[in-house]
Amino acid sequence: MDRRLRRRYEARAEIAKALAHPTRLFLLDELSCGERCVCELTEMVEADISTVSKHLAILRNAGLVQDEKRGVQVFYQILCPCIPNMFKCLESILEANAERKYESVSA
Repeated sequence: MDRRLRRRYEARAEIAKALAHPTRLFLLDELSCGERCVCELTEMVEADISTVSKHLAILRNAGLVQDEKRGVQVFYQILCPCIPNMFKCLESILEANAERKYESVSA
């Protein structure tokens, strides 16, 4: 693997790391429905604002979301329109895995 290709896979791995947390997946799922204020997301996650802000910063640094400060509030929106498709893909994998497990138990 040449350097350029390696860097590409390293960049992909950084995005995958940003996605590798249930709270961040939840935040992305919510943001795929539309822009949200950090205060709204904090209530949904039922965590303190500091924790939610750290998760959002990780997603922002990975290029998945962007923020906009309006007065004292910060609003986030998703940058990647393909995120809902990613969730559909993950759900398909979960369903296929469940079917395989059911088939192996039934056999």
